[in-house]
Parts: sequence; C-alpha cells; structure tokens
Amino acid sequence: MTGLKSSSGPFSLVQLPAERSRSKPRSSGLTMMMDWGLPLGMQEDWLDLVAPFADLAKFVSGTARLYEEDYLLQKIALYKKHDVHPFIGGQFLEYIYATQGLSSAKPYFEEAKRLGFEAIEVSDNCVPLDRKARQTLIRTAVDCGLEVHGEVGSKSEDTGAATLIAQANECFDAGADVVLVEGAELLTDGEPNRRLLAELRDGLDVSRVIFELIGPWIPGTRNCDVYDLKKFLISEFGSNVNLANVMPHDVFETEALRAGLSVVGPSAMMAAAE
Repeated sequence: MTGLKSSSGPFSLVQLPAERSRSKPRSSGLTMMMDWGLPLGMQEDWLDLVAPFADLAKFVSGTARLYEEDYLLQKIALYKKHDVHPFIGGQFLEYIYATQGLSSAKPYFEEAKRLGFEAIEVSDNCVPLDRKARQTLIRTAVDCGLEVHGEVGSKSEDTGAATLIAQANECFDAGADVVLVEGAELLTDGEPNRRLLAELRDGLDVSRVIFELIGPWIPGTRNCDVYDLKKFLISEFGSNVNLANVMPHDVFETEALRAGLSVVGPSAMMAAAE
C-alpha cells in the first residue's frame, strides 16, 4: 500500500493537503511508531490499517532480547512486508556499552544485521557518551552495513540548543542518516519550548531531524501534554515534520493531524457559497 490519494477514498470531496508526502518511501513527514512488545497478530492488525502512514518501527529499549528468535524474525519480516522499517532503540546499545564496553559494539551490530535489522539507534539518554565514543559507535555501525539513527538530548536535564546542535552534527559527521531529538527537551513546564525549537530550526537541517514525542517514561507526563506537543510541532513545522515515539494506536490520529482533519484544523474559514 502507498497511502491514499486526495482524489480517492471516502469523502473525496475533502481534498487532502497537497504538500503532505503520501507515497512511500517518504523522505519527509516520517512517522516512527513504537513497538513495546506487540504480539504478531496485533502487529498485523495495526499494520493493516496504519502501514500507509508509518515509516519506522522502533523495538523499544532491550525488548529485542526477550523474544524467541523465530518470533523476532517474524516480527521483522512483517514490518518489512508493510514497508515499515524496523530498528532497535538506543537504550539497548547503552546497556551493552555500559556493561561490556566499547568492544561489544561490533558484535552487537553484527547480530542486529544477522537478524535482519537494517538500522539501529545510537543514544546517550542514560549512559553519557563523549564525542569520541559517539562517533566511534556510529562509524562502527555504518561499517557493519547499518543505517544509524543518532539521538541527542536528555530525559532529565535541559541540554540547551547549542549542545544539541553540536551533538547532532557529531552524529552527521560520523555517518548518521538522521538525528532524533529527545522529546523531554522540547517541553518546559509542560509547554512546548518555542525558543529551543526555533534555535534547532535555524541550526540544523530539520529534514534530517526527527522530533520525539514524550510518553509515560517521562515523570508527570499527561496524555494531553503528548497531544499538545504533537499539535505544536505540526503547526510550527508543517504536515511533513518528522515525528517519533508515536504509539501504534495513535498513528492514524497523527495522520489526521497532519492532514488538518483534527484539532490543528484549517487555518482560515472559507465564506459559505451563496
């Protein structure tokens, strides 16, 4: 499936935004959904509906270690069948790096490649990485034939725009394809951090940046905070902003937001025809 066209489908009198990227593979307007342990049947049910609107699927933290291998291989194959690209979240690599050292990175990357993953995430949410370690991990992953999603930012501290931009450029220089910005950095006292986002827009190529949403892993997060951040990002950066950490049951609604069919809504009212 490649998504709906403006002229097809139910209620075709409503034209979908021409600027919204609908055909896959997309180079912008990416939606990354999270997989916290979806059973195969549920995964298939969700993908039957949302696959046209989902581009990436993250196996969260170290969950990939808990499956029987045959089951994991089926999950990976199912995502690929629906043209949704699976990858492993960065906290698994952080755990391996912290407990086994830098030398463990290459065997980890080789195992990910053997299993059928084509991308991994390199982050330092919980385990700090200096510039040398971050770039070594990224370059090693690239040498193993993997696409790298770098992640910058902290779940518990305000890093600041200058540091986030510098870390993102370190990721790009080492060979990362895209950089994710930690969602907790994008909020201040429950409100979107407008100043930070403006600085990131000016300092980075946002077409290569994926903005993460927050979730229950951030203390004090309410569902309305997640929704408000998503709404703000779409309003500020347009329907083709790249979004990460979307729950499977929110992918469809996220596409409605992108299309202006939810609370983002039309920017102006058209006078009724007489």
